[in-house]
Amino acid sequence: MITDQDIISLMRDEAYKPMSYKELEKHFRIAGAEEFKDFIKLLNRLEESGHVVRGGNDRYGVPERMNLVRGRLQAHAKGFAFLIPEDREHPDVYINAHDLNTAMNGDIVFVKVTSRSQGGGRLEGEVVRVITRANTQIVGVFQGQDTYAFVIADDKRMTRDIFIPQHAFNGAVTGQKVVVKIVNYPEGRSAAEGEVIEILGHKDDPGVDILAIVRKFQLPEAFKEEVLEEADAAPDSITEDEIVSQGRRDLRSKRIVTIDGEDAKDLDDAVNVELLENGHYKLGVHIADVSYYVREGTALDIEAYNRGCSVYLTDRVIPMLPHRLSNGICSLNPKVDRLTMSCEMEFDENLKVVNHEIFTSVIKTSERMTYTNVRKLLTGEAEPELVERYAYLMEDFKRMEELAARLRGRRMKRGAIDFDFEESKILVDADGKPTDIVKRERSVAEMMIEEFMLAANETVAEHFSWMKVPFLYRVHEDPDAEKLMNFMEFVTNFGYSVKGKGNSVHPRALQSLLEDIKGTPEETVLSKIMLRSMKQARYDAQSLGHFGLAAEFYSHFTSPIRRYPDLIIHRVIREVLESGTLSDTRHEYLASRMSDIAQQSSERERVAVDAERETEALKKAQYMLDKVGEEFEGIISSVTGFGMFVELDNTVEGLIRLSDLTDDYYNFHERQFALVGERTSKIYRIGDEIKVRVARVNMEEHTIDFELLDMKPRKEGSFSRGGGGGKPFKGAAGFKGFRGGKGKPEKGKGGYTKGKGGFSKSQGESAGRRRGEGSAVGATDGARAGRDGGAAGRVRSGQERIEGAARRVKEGQDGTNGAGRLRAGQERGEGRGRVEGQEGRAPRDGAEGRARAGQERGEGAGRARAGQEREGAGQGKSRRGKGGNTPWSENRGKAGGGRGKARGPKLSEGGSLSSRLESVGAGRTDSGAGRGESKRGRGGIALGGEAQAGGGSAAERSSGSDWASGVNALAKGGRRRSDGDGGGSKKRRR
Repeated sequence: MITDQDIISLMRDEAYKPMSYKELEKHFRIAGAEEFKDFIKLLNRLEESGHVVRGGNDRYGVPERMNLVRGRLQAHAKGFAFLIPEDREHPDVYINAHDLNTAMNGDIVFVKVTSRSQGGGRLEGEVVRVITRANTQIVGVFQGQDTYAFVIADDKRMTRDIFIPQHAFNGAVTGQKVVVKIVNYPEGRSAAEGEVIEILGHKDDPGVDILAIVRKFQLPEAFKEEVLEEADAAPDSITEDEIVSQGRRDLRSKRIVTIDGEDAKDLDDAVNVELLENGHYKLGVHIADVSYYVREGTALDIEAYNRGCSVYLTDRVIPMLPHRLSNGICSLNPKVDRLTMSCEMEFDENLKVVNHEIFTSVIKTSERMTYTNVRKLLTGEAEPELVERYAYLMEDFKRMEELAARLRGRRMKRGAIDFDFEESKILVDADGKPTDIVKRERSVAEMMIEEFMLAANETVAEHFSWMKVPFLYRVHEDPDAEKLMNFMEFVTNFGYSVKGKGNSVHPRALQSLLEDIKGTPEETVLSKIMLRSMKQARYDAQSLGHFGLAAEFYSHFTSPIRRYPDLIIHRVIREVLESGTLSDTRHEYLASRMSDIAQQSSERERVAVDAERETEALKKAQYMLDKVGEEFEGIISSVTGFGMFVELDNTVEGLIRLSDLTDDYYNFHERQFALVGERTSKIYRIGDEIKVRVARVNMEEHTIDFELLDMKPRKEGSFSRGGGGGKPFKGAAGFKGFRGGKGKPEKGKGGYTKGKGGFSKSQGESAGRRRGEGSAVGATDGARAGRDGGAAGRVRSGQERIEGAARRVKEGQDGTNGAGRLRAGQERGEGRGRVEGQEGRAPRDGAEGRARAGQERGEGAGRARAGQEREGAGQGKSRRGKGGNTPWSENRGKAGGGRGKARGPKLSEGGSLSSRLESVGAGRTDSGAGRGESKRGRGGIALGGEAQAGGGSAAERSSGSDWASGVNALAKGGRRRSDGDGGGSKKRRR
């Protein structure tokens, strides 16, 4: 019988030429009507799934042989999109808004590559077919008219409203949050059409905001009836017969405790530490045996696979398993018998694991401890009654503290990276209104559990890797060389250095830097930038190592109640323990499933992180809503071309717009991530402490605007802006004096050029704002330019407005699939939430989460490569210099910042978009630094939107600063093209 693999293998053969179904029938020697019928059905299934493509001449082939790329579409709020290929080695493909062909964010599509830059790096293409629709339902605000209505989607990547005919209102009225089912997808200029299927309530009603996020990410709240029936069938207690029949090791006599947060209900891990007679430590990590109750192929198992993980929102938890299991028989509640999977490890005097065992067991925990109480007991802060109650456990806790400290020291010595970000918890009242934001304390108790869970995860991963059985691993690949080099260059602005080159950098060198910056103003900022320079941790069927932990083997074994990969690992372990080995048939089956499970689990994890971050941004904005006008102290966490982000002590982050800095004209220097005043030489840079006032809160965008205190308006004409031969202001050129340098100007680096009155000229004067697709970005500040002699080329009007566009982009960085490339539109709020994503919610594997670079907070982000972000394909007409009728593309070499009068090709002369951009001085438009040292008059983009200052909490900071870098380049002798669908990227990832 012919299989799908037979057909695909044939078509991938180099000698294969596209065949019709008749030729394929002849090739496979199909005989009989029934066999032919099955063959056609198989061919149709392969075509529908996108594994096989039928061309216009009805001949079949595989997409990779037909210049087609399969992947997931990531849309941008400005209309354009990127294809994230399924092949991780294939670069992202930029899609113009006009080339989406009905595709929407998240769809699985085929894209035809239409142009390539020199070297084949940056690609542009068009969608030729939508394989799978990701958006069947949309959440938004209903806006009704007499005979029709529109729904404005909450997801700003849905750039068109959904049209609702009158018969599909289903009772909805203006102002309500609704869920819309898409009936017809957008085509050409026609909007998508839908019908209202659920009314969530008025958008201002309590609880509707979180419910809208739940629906937006299609998080499943209620369990199906058959799932609940299986959960209800689980027993309330354990019998002795179960223990004996399964051959479980009885550990009920040991002093074993759980240590969790005060509000935790699903207790899935317990620990104990013993001191052996030979002086070695024996650590026992005991995990709830969920796989005993959730059997393969059951309704419970299928539901857990689909959910992937539990989702922890501000005021609720959407569990992976029903509460009957997660809070009941599977939870390691105190003083009751529970079935567990145990990993016991013996550490010698050098903390080397000299012996370990993995086995099924039964335990009875002695106490349900909390992090707070354990911390108080170990630090001497406990009340007398607390000390008396747990006196019999004090020696155990002291041994745990000592072992954990030594394990952490060994891990740091081998080079693990430990990002110690401050995390916050949002407290809400019964209506979901935020009442306070408090910092999460990472005390000795949390670190103890982290170290023990990491040790168990590594031991289990190594054990089963050597056994060569199908398994799931948590992998974190080496950073992208270019992005890491950008970071290494950036830290030199602060007087630091990192040893190594590109991928040859050992994680120990990065950890050394984190130790050097400990306690400094720039600590948080540099840590977040380092995090985003790395790739994203993910699940994989192969053990590829964990860069952030400096571990050769790593898996997730410790949380099967809330993570599906852990449940799968337990299931494999059980089979191996019971049978001693796997049969060939079983081995082959499990091996074929692991890649799919790894991908599904990684994708569901990303959805959970996105939902959690959006919820956090929403509640932080709500919290600051009644604090407009109040004053706070904060630290500058990022500086961009449109302003600077300031993070308050409570982790709330807001933007100070460049247009609100009215005491001077400030210029953005992208290589140093600083704003410098022209007249006063006042410098704002990351890490500076400033006082701010809450100016505005935008609840639709979940953004907060700050303003500096005592900001006086600038006086027009009170100082020269160049052109008159005046002395240049100090400290502006090259920023060599930032950290004690000489302060000498750098030629063409955004400072000033010799002999030009302090500043290099730019024929464009400013990168003005764009309106509509294809419009020219040429609006200049003519009056001011004339008054100042036409020099300066400040990018003021563009910079002051870019944040307006940037603020609308609710996407940001995400390094999905280990690519670590900036994706426009995924990781919302990247450096601000929990660093570890799933692990951050329950501080179990917290160190892995913090070390994970790129994933759970910033890594963020993604692939929205600044250059590919290209802000469109430059489809407007050639802009003209302000002094005459010559197209600016011909004048570009004449600016004061440029060298000589060399001219690049005109846009009208053709060539790829990237080469045209580079020819007009926009610097490198790829995801990162400019090409080495920029020539005089050119502004290279040092870090783009990826290695930029500040946390990832606002996506403006990612894409926004990259766009600003391009705009800044305009003042140095070039122009950057943009059309309406590729506007200045922005963030508010959330």
